[in-house]
Amino acid sequence: LLLLFLWTRPPSPPSPDASRLTSQLIRLSQDAEAELERQKDLLLQIQLYSRLWGRKKQVVPFPKSSPHPPKPSSAPPSGDEVVLPVLVLACDRSTVRRCLDKLLLYRPSAQRFPLIVSQDCGHAETAAVISSYSPHVSHILQPDLSDIPVPPEHRKFQGYYKISRHYRWALGQIFHTFHYRAVIVVEDDLEVAPDFFEYFQAAFPLLLADPTLWCISAWNDNGKEQMVDPKKAELLYRTDFFPGLGWLLLAELWEELEPKWPQAFWDDWMRQPEQRRGRSCVRPEISRTVTFGRKGVSHGQFFDQYLKFIKLNDRFVPFTQMDLSYLKKE
Repeated sequence: LLLLFLWTRPPSPPSPDASRLTSQLIRLSQDAEAELERQKDLLLQIQLYSRLWGRKKQVVPFPKSSPHPPKPSSAPPSGDEVVLPVLVLACDRSTVRRCLDKLLLYRPSAQRFPLIVSQDCGHAETAAVISSYSPHVSHILQPDLSDIPVPPEHRKFQGYYKISRHYRWALGQIFHTFHYRAVIVVEDDLEVAPDFFEYFQAAFPLLLADPTLWCISAWNDNGKEQMVDPKKAELLYRTDFFPGLGWLLLAELWEELEPKWPQAFWDDWMRQPEQRRGRSCVRPEISRTVTFGRKGVSHGQFFDQYLKFIKLNDRFVPFTQMDLSYLKKE
């Protein structure tokens, strides 16, 4: 109103003081507008976390249609008894919608493949997107959003420390709170192939039976289009390199890794001999995941140079009807 008064009043002889006052008022108005936007965002975050602060377990309950996560069976599950939850690690990408849309599109059963999104960062817009998928997706919130004390030379790597903290918390929820037998881990910038679930369902018994395997991965690090055979989408390999980017692990492996989980750079840590201990992962000839997330802690360099060229499998392979015994170590 004051600005309106100043702008509509009759013109007067120019004065340096008047001009300075107008500039100050404009600057104050802009600062006030920015502060209002910050307050609005803060209010949204407070509303988002209000239900979290009062809960002892710090998780959002499962939808009414599934009030309790399925309990692991005492015997290795088989056939329709297999329950493989998909854990989606999310932060501040509202484009998580693309990831969830494809998971829900290709998911053959909500009972056998429950979707759980664990969100870090407290980003209100992303939280609203995830919540819009209820009751088809369960939404849990990582409660500790504080900065992590890091060595001075690692200040620019704060994001990697927070990612590692989030992984540890989310996997703890899956295995200690929900008591699942295994989990498929994906991140919020991954798009999955039509046979993503079929692949993991078929490979899961291998992981249970073969102690020389420690993960099943949907990703081929050498999966650029010119480096794969498009006619062999059914081909799988053992690899000594931990691929990540859509991977299955058992509760027993988490029991082994959790006590020594690293503060940062968890995926590089997984590739160290002390963790791998001579074990292998299974990976496909053609990737069953691709990443579309240029935004992230790596600032897009690796995406532009490498990740965006990975080929995603585009046809369904009936892995559960195939003999995969060739992947067992003789």
